[in-house]
Amino acid sequence: MKTETFGAGIEYEGERLDRYLNLIFSETDAAQSRSFFQKLIKDGHVTVDGQPQKAGYRLKADDVISVEIPDAVATPILPENIPLDILYEDDDLLVVNKPKGMVVHPSAGHYSGTLVNAVMYHCKDSLSGINGEIRPGIVHRIDMDTTGSLIVCKNDESHVFIAEQIKEHSVNRRYRGIVCGVVKDDEGTIDAPIGRHPIERKKMAVNEKNGKRAVTHYKVLERFERYTYMEFALETGRTHQIRVHMASTGHPLLGDALYSSGKSPYKLQGQTLHAMTIGFLHPRTKNYMEVTAPLPEYFEKILRALR
Repeated sequence: MKTETFGAGIEYEGERLDRYLNLIFSETDAAQSRSFFQKLIKDGHVTVDGQPQKAGYRLKADDVISVEIPDAVATPILPENIPLDILYEDDDLLVVNKPKGMVVHPSAGHYSGTLVNAVMYHCKDSLSGINGEIRPGIVHRIDMDTTGSLIVCKNDESHVFIAEQIKEHSVNRRYRGIVCGVVKDDEGTIDAPIGRHPIERKKMAVNEKNGKRAVTHYKVLERFERYTYMEFALETGRTHQIRVHMASTGHPLLGDALYSSGKSPYKLQGQTLHAMTIGFLHPRTKNYMEVTAPLPEYFEKILRALR
């Protein structure tokens, strides 16, 4: 069992303890459901300033939260009959439209309900094995609360071919997002290295000293009174790249609890970000192809309300 300790900070003042833990761990290998953290709290594995508290305890800015995470148990990754929104499929790969809230691959203590469980059921034994038992078929990923296009490889040859394109930054990845505030420039490029946040270890940040080069091209699609609807094209693929870059400009993604301190007027589960289009050379035909995932209903609903 390992212990993680966090300072709540001003941005989480007033937040429920169970929701805070769910948010803090959402982008880590210890990502779990809110009910998982509620059980940890109930069983005495969570303290605030050294004292046990209830799940509904409201945090203060100077609170210090300690969490005991049970050791991972070796658990076989099993196929699960989870519906998949398949945008394209052939003998070499498939492109799925990942829903909001779905983790791409299993992690410690989180072995079910993932995209991997779903594709294992759908593809049976036809998945690449290069990334091991935990990530069969997975050649890239998107965040849990980001929706949209994701390639899954059915054999090792396809995996190597797609992975090489990702490494060379030749995969065409275009996202749609709604950001807070009104972006002035119609289009532009953010070229700023991204690395671990120097203080908040669960976050990424623009890090000139220790970061890796990260390039995001953006274009304004529509401006509203308090928000901007945008398209993003990734030249590189760093963790949380669009989220970090936009937050660094003062325009964090709407609903992004990790990189935005503002409260959203909409009931959202995480950031309003959608991996809309992915384009690549097919591993067998070598022809360029693009697959587009339609905007999810929640995203369309917000746009209708803004208009």
